[in-house]
Amino acid sequence: MKSLSVKLGYWASLVCIATFIIWTVCFVAIFKINPIFQWTNLADYIAYTKNYNQGFKYLAQSAMLVFAPVFLIMLHSINAYAPEDKKILSKISISFGTIFAACISIHYFVQISSVRLSIAKGHIAGLTQFIQSNPTSGIAGINMVGWTLFFSLASLFIAPIFTGSRLNKVIKYALIANGIVCLLGGIGFVLDNVALIFLTINLGMGAATLTATIALFMFFRRLQKQFP
Repeated sequence: MKSLSVKLGYWASLVCIATFIIWTVCFVAIFKINPIFQWTNLADYIAYTKNYNQGFKYLAQSAMLVFAPVFLIMLHSINAYAPEDKKILSKISISFGTIFAACISIHYFVQISSVRLSIAKGHIAGLTQFIQSNPTSGIAGINMVGWTLFFSLASLFIAPIFTGSRLNKVIKYALIANGIVCLLGGIGFVLDNVALIFLTINLGMGAATLTATIALFMFFRRLQKQFP
């Protein structure tokens, strides 16, 4: 393993932690300062965005837009660490991670740019299928397949790389837990089960991902001592 790989993994895991902390703070803030919005129609959604603060929503979406490519950097750093007989698993994880990053990057960039600007300028024709809050929109489906299927598979395939030490086991089981809860979230989305989506994607994935990235940060920090 090269020094550059360790440094990239160290900083990537640190940025991943920061983005998920920002996302968590924004998630709590949104529930504290705004009433919960339940999709009805486009007119109601536009009225809601104009009457209530949207700053925390855009900050959370921007944080996840940063998370996507940085997560890929972290996967490549793990691939550099993986033993030769397990590199096939890390490479598969990178492939799924790439699809995940593409899906959610498209989704969040559309939200903070096209959707926001269209509402601000009053260009709302055909906008319904591009709004995240509409659970049956095409863009929501793209976002959810990224988080529930491809993020899950990326986590499950990279998890076996970590064996041996207690820290490695924390990383491994946090990644496995993340893979499981994300898949369950996908089932919840397909079945339109709001409670299951909330428990898995909002709570379970957040906890599992934050645990895994904190442990990975500690993992790469220890490796830095070996590869200064």
